[in-house]
Amino acid sequence: MARVVLPQALQGIAGGVRQLDVSGDTVGAMLDALAAEHPVLARRIRDEQGRLRRFVNLYVDGSDVRHCGGIDAAVAPDSEVLVIPSVAGG
Repeated sequence: MARVVLPQALQGIAGGVRQLDVSGDTVGAMLDALAAEHPVLARRIRDEQGRLRRFVNLYVDGSDVRHCGGIDAAVAPDSEVLVIPSVAGG
């Protein structure tokens, strides 16, 4: 299982936890498993078409998934997946 690390802004909708163990060998499969346990959290990460939301970044072991396969990016059982919301403003 991969370890998903959540920012404080999303911890409340995940039962108040900072980390979740989620199974799946790709980002998409992992997000599907996450949706089964935490549907509200999953909707904050993916849109209605299943794509990553524009203002959410996912990193698998330090690599931005948008640059290494997107939803199809591989996730090893011992990977760390960081969920990082984009910050905008001025």
